[in-house]
Amino acid sequence: MKRLFDIVSSIVVLLLLLPIIVLISILIVLDSKGGIFYKQKRIGRNRKEFGLYKFRTMRPDSDKVKITVGDRDPRVTQVGYYLRKYKLDELPQLINILTGEMSVIGPRPEVKQYVDLYTDEQLKVLTVKPGLSDLATLEYVNESEILALSDNPEQTYINEIMPNKLSLNLSLIHI
Repeated sequence: MKRLFDIVSSIVVLLLLLPIIVLISILIVLDSKGGIFYKQKRIGRNRKEFGLYKFRTMRPDSDKVKITVGDRDPRVTQVGYYLRKYKLDELPQLINILTGEMSVIGPRPEVKQYVDLYTDEQLKVLTVKPGLSDLATLEYVNESEILALSDNPEQTYINEIMPNKLSLNLSLIHI
């Protein structure tokens, strides 16, 4: 039943937002060189790696520099700033939902670098399908602002935000 909901809701949202998706695509092309979409390796259910789709918000090859700086990131394009601010960069993940790699609701998938830091207890979030949204996403809607205020954004993410998000997700999946 949940899979049917995921498929139907993804198709409906994609159709309803098609004009906005086309507009975003045009703005990305006009704003900077590079493709419209960005595909990042993430870890999903049962530690299976998959390609998570997003609208490209950074200049090409920016992912080669591993930094977490929140709103202060100079690699982010002008259009990318607004796509991130309003979470519109996440819309292509509806494709991940249609392909069955993600669900509408579930713990957000993480990159391997951070999954490797999970405790045995935290790894239990990988027993369910990752999602487009979850309680942790709502709780940390201002995550980029929190990181921007930090002297060491990556350590703030690893030591404060990530454990809190995982705790929220674990409480919801009842494991």
